Amino acid sequence: MNLTELNRIATAMVAPGKGILAADESSGTIKKRFDAIGVESTEGNRRDYREMLFRSKEAMSQFISGVILYDETIWQDAKDGTPLVKLIEQSGAIPGIKVDEGTQALPMCPGELVTVGLDKLAERLKKYYERGARFAKWRAVIDIGSGIPSMTAIRVNAHALARYAALCQAAQIVPIVEPEVLMDGDHDIDRCYEVTQRVLNKTFQELRVQRVALEGMVLKPNMAVSGKKCAKQASVEEVAEKTVRLLKACVPAAVPGIAFLSGGQSDEEATAHLNAMHKLGPLPWGLTFSYGRALQAAPQKAWSGKAENVAAGQKAFSHRARMNGLASKGEWQSSLEKKAA
Repeated sequence: MNLTELNRIATAMVAPGKGILAADESSGTIKKRFDAIGVESTEGNRRDYREMLFRSKEAMSQFISGVILYDETIWQDAKDGTPLVKLIEQSGAIPGIKVDEGTQALPMCPGELVTVGLDKLAERLKKYYERGARFAKWRAVIDIGSGIPSMTAIRVNAHALARYAALCQAAQIVPIVEPEVLMDGDHDIDRCYEVTQRVLNKTFQELRVQRVALEGMVLKPNMAVSGKKCAKQASVEEVAEKTVRLLKACVPAAVPGIAFLSGGQSDEEATAHLNAMHKLGPLPWGLTFSYGRALQAAPQKAWSGKAENVAAGQKAFSHRARMNGLASKGEWQSSLEKKAA
């Protein structure tokens, strides 16, 4: 393992003013997104859509540090025969790959899930590295509800995350460690804070046990937010204050950076929360975004599967990338959204 190189890549992934595009939607997820805009989810349409994003020169070169790909996408070529991985590299961004294989019901723990995909992961990582991937992602899912999460669910998911991270570093690939506490319930922000604290503490305990070099990884956590069904929604300022306090309590300074998931927040909410956190600096690690839907909802709608709309889709993508790039430096203002409207 070359830790110097892993640290260089991890640091580049969280460079000031840039963030990570999560373009790793599963076939089922992207079908739902395409259904919403009236586009058939064929392999060709998925390729064309992602090629549109990766050829968005302004967004990719100025505001995107890396792209998380799905297995199908990393092997695809653009219409002119250029591998999509090469388009990402040519923009100056780093190609990455989602390597988990989804979730299964966790035995003896009703309503809880465990992420799978460790079998033969070492062999898959070698092939992904040869194709150009320099970082990977594994997502653990922790739900909040009546009597959950259990310590069992937290522990087994943290263990799997650490196993994955160690395998990545052995393959000279930077692991994005993503323990996501879902925001789907009716819990308040304090309940989210408490559960996320338990999840992060157990995750870093497992990472240390399995000898993962913290300097060669990136954390992708949820923010401390109210559940979607909670009657009292926390303000932008409260989300920022409690999230920063939580991370300072749980995340060692050796970690180069933290790239938030948007987790179901609206485009502007995710941007505003990230921006507000940077007002609370200085921070011990880089703090940026690793958004999927919050970066892509607008360009998907603008594109709508039509070749004549590619420029409009790229413009929408560039706008959202720029807004989040500004937020990752604490320089975003809501008035900038209105100017672009």
